[in-house]
Amino acid sequence: MDFELSDIQKQIQQTFHEFVERRVIPRAQEIDEKKEFPHRLFHEVGELGFFGMRYPENVGGTGSDITSYCLAVTELARGSLSLAAACTMQSLMGTFFLYRFGDDEIKNKYFIEAIRGKLIGGICMTEPNAGSDLSGIISMVNVTENGFILNGQKTWVTSAPVTDFLTVFAKTDNHEQLSIFFVPTNLPGVLLGKTIEKLGVRGSLTSEVSFSDVHLPKNYLLGEIGGGTKSMLEILAEIRIMTAALSIGVATAAYNEALEYAKTRIQFGKPIGTYQAIRMKLADMSVQLETAKHYVLYAAWLSEKNLPRHKESMIAKLYASECANNICDQASRVFASYGFAMEYPVQRYFRDARFTLIGGGTSEILKINIGRELGL
Repeated sequence: MDFELSDIQKQIQQTFHEFVERRVIPRAQEIDEKKEFPHRLFHEVGELGFFGMRYPENVGGTGSDITSYCLAVTELARGSLSLAAACTMQSLMGTFFLYRFGDDEIKNKYFIEAIRGKLIGGICMTEPNAGSDLSGIISMVNVTENGFILNGQKTWVTSAPVTDFLTVFAKTDNHEQLSIFFVPTNLPGVLLGKTIEKLGVRGSLTSEVSFSDVHLPKNYLLGEIGGGTKSMLEILAEIRIMTAALSIGVATAAYNEALEYAKTRIQFGKPIGTYQAIRMKLADMSVQLETAKHYVLYAAWLSEKNLPRHKESMIAKLYASECANNICDQASRVFASYGFAMEYPVQRYFRDARFTLIGGGTSEILKINIGRELGL
């Protein structure tokens, strides 16, 4: 395995690094405080080609490899996890099923515009009583002669208040397994529910959505009746690797802030980083960050080579997200009282990092599944 990034991968990383330094970091605190969707930055990310990185050039994408995608994700998360969460939703779950199953109408009118950043998409899976247990989904689609009628309620829908279309997982009245449907949000019966106030990633808006007798034409079925779970498994490993990359980004931001502070904060006549307690704390943070970073890139490499990566993607997500939360916690301790002050970004990293523990499967679910992979 070659651990050296290619020239193209380095260029992509540098492009997003410079964009984050110039455009994202100066606005990150404002995005968090105002709790507003960062429309302008979202469109600028689209202009960089991020939303099309995973898709081939013949549909308007850039055909980038997964390592390049993860490098870009990490940089965006280093600047603002709110922005990165909204952008990764768009680039992966929000558009994949349109690309995979959409007809010419859906692709030309919605998918291509979405990967340009002109339209915003989301995904509806979680329900009030169905989170990790997708079999508990009760949203129902009745099959009619002319198409489908959708009813149900979804929650924790990322970007819901600003979406132009949604990908909805529901059961049909003629099949017990999940199916996937394309639902433009301007259709009658699509209703935006309450906005969920969150601890972190507050610029990535999250709301409930309900569907009341929403009529869908036949071509809005994405894939086959009952094929939803199988289709989701196609990108599940990539979702976990992407979430791990988000974790690396926010952890990197927290670590860099703590390291710089330890070098410049003077106590008892010298920088606090010269004291063993702080030095060891930063050393532990560095070890965790570098280990997580390399394993995430390893999981991305496996995915690129189309090698088995089910267990590896879970390990990457589990380890990177737990490390990110520990690193952000330790960074706030380096800042001591200032880590408790809202004017310093370390408090935002501490809050935002909690998001990474949820997306792609909770740590508890991942440990159970990893245990199964071990034959237990």
